[in-house]
Amino acid sequence: MNEWLDQVRWDRDGLVPAIAQEAATGDVLMVAWMNREALARTLALKQAVYFSRSRQKLWHKGEESGHFQQVHEIRVDCDQDVVLLKVTQLGHEPGIACHTGRHSCFYLRLDDGGQWTAADPVLKAPDTIYR
Repeated sequence: MNEWLDQVRWDRDGLVPAIAQEAATGDVLMVAWMNREALARTLALKQAVYFSRSRQKLWHKGEESGHFQQVHEIRVDCDQDVVLLKVTQLGHEPGIACHTGRHSCFYLRLDDGGQWTAADPVLKAPDTIYR
């Protein structure tokens, strides 16, 4: 029944990187990790569920922030060791995927001076998102 999970090439910790890509725009919103249970629950719920390495537990995206990811499609790369989720970012403020209150976690850009600078604005202050 879950043979598809056996085809994913899990790392030695039983994890696989997962990229969340906005279905409508192609923007890469974030990268997280999944274990077997997270990937199976993502398919069942049609919402992104990740595995938090720092907390060592499942993390249903949006459980604290209210910024859920509706999953439209799940793909795996040619080596079957990276998962791609095509999502719509939902919530109180649609379009916020990053815990910094930005659209994407990839908001820092390397400038000509060799410094990382914020290229995208904060859409909502993080202290108003997280309780």
